[in-house]
Amino acid sequence: MPASRGVSVLQALRYRGRQGMLAWTLHRLTGLGIVLFVGMHVVAAFFLQQFGDPLATALTAFYESWFTQIFVYFCVLYHALNGGRLALMDLFPGLLRYQHELVWLQWAVFAPAFLVPVFFLIRSGLFPS
Repeated sequence: MPASRGVSVLQALRYRGRQGMLAWTLHRLTGLGIVLFVGMHVVAAFFLQQFGDPLATALTAFYESWFTQIFVYFCVLYHALNGGRLALMDLFPGLLRYQHELVWLQWAVFAPAFLVPVFFLIRSGLFPS
């Protein structure tokens, strides 16, 4: 395909997307992060209930760590806000003209909603009382 337009392979592979493509990629990755966390949680709960296994205890300790909590919180919050933005654009097609602004609005809502709780999670993780 690149050769038919007289474009080199490196030029064809170069990222040309903007906020929409980045939002799409992050939406897919955060959805995958949620699925992996829930799967790990179910497996750990199963092993803990059935066997009282040390592996389950290690998995539980991992997903209860503050680092994992921050990751899961990022995934859930971003996925929810981006999904809400997409639902709004589906319900009101006139908003498609303002997709660029809606992505920035989404980040304006996401940043404080993410950073304030993360500050307290990190503070309680590094300096337990």
